[in-house]
Amino acid sequence: MIARLLAGAALAALAVGSAQAQQGKISGDVVKIGVLNDRSGLYADLGGEGSAVAVRMAVEEVGGKILGKPIEVVSADHQNKPDIGSNLSREWIDRDGVDVIVDVPNSGVALAVQEVTREKKKIFLMQGPATSRLTGDACSPTGFHWAYDTRALAVGTGQAIVKEGGKSWFFLTADYAFGHQLETDTAAQVKKAGGTVVGAVRAPLNTADFSSFLLQAQSSGAQVIGLANAGGDTITSIKQASEFGLTQSGQQKLAGLLIFLSDVHALGLQVAQDLVLTTGFYWDMDDEKRAWSEKYKAKTGKMPTMVQAGSYSSVKHYLKAIEAAGTDDGPTVAAKMKEMPVNDMFAKNGKILPNGRMVHDMYLARVKKPSESKGPWDYYEIIRTIPGDEAFATLAESGCKLPG
Repeated sequence: MIARLLAGAALAALAVGSAQAQQGKISGDVVKIGVLNDRSGLYADLGGEGSAVAVRMAVEEVGGKILGKPIEVVSADHQNKPDIGSNLSREWIDRDGVDVIVDVPNSGVALAVQEVTREKKKIFLMQGPATSRLTGDACSPTGFHWAYDTRALAVGTGQAIVKEGGKSWFFLTADYAFGHQLETDTAAQVKKAGGTVVGAVRAPLNTADFSSFLLQAQSSGAQVIGLANAGGDTITSIKQASEFGLTQSGQQKLAGLLIFLSDVHALGLQVAQDLVLTTGFYWDMDDEKRAWSEKYKAKTGKMPTMVQAGSYSSVKHYLKAIEAAGTDDGPTVAAKMKEMPVNDMFAKNGKILPNGRMVHDMYLARVKKPSESKGPWDYYEIIRTIPGDEAFATLAESGCKLPG
């Protein structure tokens, strides 16, 4: 009798222990996703609320739960300030139990958030920031760079324009981490392709008047003026270059090194026509992309940028990894994410390198003329597919010190 009672007690204890272990698989009994980006400034249109919508679409597709626990999405504005981004990330993780941080355009902010997530062993899914340093000297075991980076942009647009005859370059560069790295990476590709760099000028982030910078670019005599900026700065500089008639003479050409679909929409085809750009996603490339993008447009009134589509893709992959790993523990999920190929509407047979770089095909595109566009958001002609292994650096080339 005593033996049976002891056995029963042992089974009961085992059952309680098993239940506690099951509960412990998801920290805090909820998976919290924090979308941290620019929601009011020059990058709000390319990411902003649209990235949060895309993340919620990924959550809805898994029924709002993972391993039986609910998934919550929170969002905040980092105002393009590294200290605000860093402090918000720390508060989210320490106070609110956020498990993963998503998007974070502005390379300066992203580099600061990367430090926090590395320290806290939390997943960081980067869509908006561009600097290749995030998988280079600033890489993290739990950081993932998804949609594009400065190296891929340089390989695509930089090399293509040199091959078309644009041999001499002058850079108009956003004066912070992103612009500096984009200029460095593009200059390397221009020289590799046989071109030369005759100079550069750096403009503050969110510049309202580019006239003095454009005049310096014009007086340089370079065949190509490379715009190493993004978002509102790209839109403003292209509009003002058009107003100055800078490219109408045919002696100089603008190269927008990072142009989003939202930028082309804001500029209009009359101004943006014939710009060559590199992108990781375009909504009108196949049935799967069109179907997802139409769902997104029904919620936002706009077609997605590569940042917004990439936010969906990275979160979907993250949730799959939690399911496969049986836990939301950061390092465990990170290892599982790197084991699994990425196959969704954003990327086919994408792979994740040990430094967190998601390697997938990129696309060289030309902006259509107004006469070529068949309707709203019909903006790009895809010129060439750039294989992922060509677009992105290898682990050895990246400078990341994580083991391979």
